[in-house]
Amino acid sequence: MIRYVVASLVGGVLFGILDGLIHANPLAQRLYGVFRPIARQSVNVVAGIAIDLVYGFVMAGVFLLLYRSLPGGTGLLKGLSFGLGVWFFRVVMSVLGQWMTLEVPPAALLYTLVTGLGEMLSIGAVYGILLRPAADGS
Repeated sequence: MIRYVVASLVGGVLFGILDGLIHANPLAQRLYGVFRPIARQSVNVVAGIAIDLVYGFVMAGVFLLLYRSLPGGTGLLKGLSFGLGVWFFRVVMSVLGQWMTLEVPPAALLYTLVTGLGEMLSIGAVYGILLRPAADGS
């Protein structure tokens, strides 16, 4: 249980740090300028931190539930395959939806795909290194 809490907190904090680095840098600000007319003028930092921490706990729990069925012979490989799956369902599907419905520059969509892949693989690697399911006696 302690490993789960620690891994969840590390994953949640990593989520927050990577989100900040990915979205607040000058390149991202330029690429995401298309969203400026509808973007909030300020970010609720406390809510953002809370959401990222909740994501950390939920994703760590899902990783543990899927652990035995994930491809890979080591925890790290299982974590990377988990990160790849999360990237597909979280990032790729979102980018495809934006591409289909919004006038977003292709460079912004590509940036989201690439940085999202790095973020999800990093978080998956953390879970793969830190987490193992409890022995079930079988």
